[in-house]
Amino acid sequence: MEIGQKVKVYRLRDRVNSRVAGMLGKVGTIEEFKMTDGSGVGVIVKFDDNTRTWFFEDEIKPVNQ
Repeated sequence: MEIGQKVKVYRLRDRVNSRVAGMLGKVGTIEEFKMTDGSGVGVIVKFDDNTRTWFFEDEIKPVNQ
């Protein structure tokens, strides 16, 4: 995955608030990468409504354009 790539949120690994849960199934654009507190990399995704949140890489999939 790379910055600028369109991705779809297809699962949520942990319990999340209702705002983040509402992102399930939505398509957004990768803005940047983020180191997680464990041993992994997350991605910050920006959506059409200008909201941004981060996801683990295994929670999103690339969208074929």
